[in-house]
Amino acid sequence: MTTSEASEPTAYLRIEGLTKRFGAVTAVDNVTLDIPRGEIFALLGSSGCGKSTLLRMLAGFETPSSGAIYLDGRDIASFPPYERPINMMFQSYALFPHLTVSDNIAFGLHRMGMPKDEVAQRVGEMLELVQLNSFGQRKPHQLSGGQQQRVALARSLARKPQLLLLDEPLGALDRKLREQTQFELVNIIESIGVTCVMVTHDQDEAMTMANRIAIMSKGQILQLGNPRDVYETPNCRFVADFIGDVNLLEGELTLDEAGRCEITTDHTVVHVSHGITGTLGMQLAVAIRPEKMHISLQAPEQLHNLLQGKVHEIAYSGSYSTFEVMIAERTKIKVTQANLSRHDTGHISWGDTVYCWWDESAPVALTS
Repeated sequence: MTTSEASEPTAYLRIEGLTKRFGAVTAVDNVTLDIPRGEIFALLGSSGCGKSTLLRMLAGFETPSSGAIYLDGRDIASFPPYERPINMMFQSYALFPHLTVSDNIAFGLHRMGMPKDEVAQRVGEMLELVQLNSFGQRKPHQLSGGQQQRVALARSLARKPQLLLLDEPLGALDRKLREQTQFELVNIIESIGVTCVMVTHDQDEAMTMANRIAIMSKGQILQLGNPRDVYETPNCRFVADFIGDVNLLEGELTLDEAGRCEITTDHTVVHVSHGITGTLGMQLAVAIRPEKMHISLQAPEQLHNLLQGKVHEIAYSGSYSTFEVMIAERTKIKVTQANLSRHDTGHISWGDTVYCWWDESAPVALTS
């Protein structure tokens, strides 16, 4: 390895052994992350998991108890917020109500001493970027929620930060507008090429917007990967249950080979198309996504990966229906089925006895 290769940082943003304690409580526990330049990275978890504290340490609003934060090879953990080449967009947007859209965007540029003509040019560029060219003289209260969100983004990007931090960026929008704005936000960030770390508790938001996701719980990262990997191959019960809907069946390992394993549960023998290198008889769980299961009034030919029960609840959601099936006194599973026809001839109703089954490639065996 050459000297230049050895000294070159492995990531544009590197978080190394970062820890934050508040008295006896450890909010962030020895987190290490590498984030390449230009990536949109999401920290996902429930309230109190440590994701917002981690974001605030990146911004400089919290001082780490230990650890380092390297941005483009420079440790910035001890820098105050105003010396960091970082901007943060808050959930509330924090727009100045008495200033126009243009003046809101220009505020940080004036503070850094940029000449007026350059400020005007940069503001124009930002307004064009977020497609608000004709809204420069409006006040924030004259804008919709989505437009305010874009103004806040334009203000955050105007100073050309090396790192953009988003704290629940779409949390103030209603569901339909949030779904529309997700794509707009990603397109704007990618067009600039800025590295972005976002915090959210909304799974759909993280899955749609981020290149990679870190699932956090109790201050630690449980799993890190792209959205498909995290959803399709969760590494533990918590991640499987946190991301999307899942059916978890507890059982013991009764067969373990290189390309398959079998888990015997109280309700069925589950065939899984991957091995786990475990010990026969060990306790584990099988995770099966509801949309990967089939449901019918008629029994299929297969005898494994098969459950029988009575329909307890049905929820119609337009494009799909969810069936809650009671397979034992206190055991229920969910099956979702796409509504492909306007007139369903094989109608399943409450109280019906049904069969639920799945392919061997559908389940994932979890040891923790």
